[in-house]
Amino acid sequence: MKTITYKPDSIGALASFLCLIHCLLTPFIFISQACVVSCCEESPVWWQSIDYLFLIISFFAIFKSAKTSSSRLLKTLLWCFWFVLCLLILNKSTQLFSISHNFMYSTAILLSILHLYNLRYCQCKSKGCCVDK
Repeated sequence: MKTITYKPDSIGALASFLCLIHCLLTPFIFISQACVVSCCEESPVWWQSIDYLFLIISFFAIFKSAKTSSSRLLKTLLWCFWFVLCLLILNKSTQLFSISHNFMYSTAILLSILHLYNLRYCQCKSKGCCVDK
């Protein structure tokens, strides 16, 4: 039973970490292709869609983690940082605003840290503690 409770946070932390790795490796992958012609200025659609895959996985991980967390503040922070990450990824795709990628990296890192913190310190010990009042 204890491992079932921990899975959403583990999956969420892993998804956030993999998202961060994906974001950090993107420039190096396309530079290493040694393709200088204009066809390679932008990453392919399939590579950009990985952002949305991580966003969907993290949504469900946060949804499940929020149900088992004993901290209302942590639940709120998880959802707030997910929403910020969602907006940053949408902005990256649409390029409405010029925002540094560092904000996306830091948001993904913070989501991983929050999931790990929730996994370690904010799990319900009894059956009825997670019921919202």
